[in-house]
Amino acid sequence: MQQGSVDAFGAPVSADTLKRYSGGAITVNSTQAITGTVSNDSASQVVTGNNAITGDAFSSASGLPSVIQNSGNNVLIQNGVIVNVEMKP
Repeated sequence: MQQGSVDAFGAPVSADTLKRYSGGAITVNSTQAITGTVSNDSASQVVTGNNAITGDAFSSASGLPSVIQNSGNNVLIQNGVIVNVEMKP
């Protein structure tokens, strides 16, 4: 096995070769349609709680942490994340 190669992928290509396949100046437009609805709901004799995030809540976090909090009733929570990754040689 050559230095820098990975089994089943073969030898790596040079930076000059990668430059020819670069996305260049392409503009990425990402759209996310979140279309949930809440209707005809009711809540009676309910107690809501408290939400708290402590100082070390994200101390071991990695990646793209997301926090969604709710202390109400009959709530639709929708969350979407779009991640565009650009790789340069």
